[in-house]
Amino acid sequence: MDFYSLSDQAIEEEIGNRIKSLRLRKNITQKALAKRTTLSYATIQRLEYGGGSSISTLIAVLRELESLDEIDNFIPPVSVSPLQLARMQGRRRQRASGKRLKSFQETDKEKP
Repeated sequence: MDFYSLSDQAIEEEIGNRIKSLRLRKNITQKALAKRTTLSYATIQRLEYGGGSSISTLIAVLRELESLDEIDNFIPPVSVSPLQLARMQGRRRQRASGKRLKSFQETDKEKP
């Protein structure tokens, strides 16, 4: 992804989407993540939706240091395996239940 062609807001949204994808992949709710990190639930929500000055500050610094491409190393895009996609019948996951589902545990075991 070419982050230099995106606005700061678009980069914030991309980071938020990647964080949300990682959280969902680990089957953790926003409330559980907030509790584990001692952040507020609203802070987690803002982060996932691309809001918050701390991310803006990070982007501004990375842009100035010409290191925006390091975001791909920082939070790589989460891909869904074809097998997992078939199990989900083409639906994209929207929420975490907070409990590990058997089908997702099997998928995690298949990965190295």
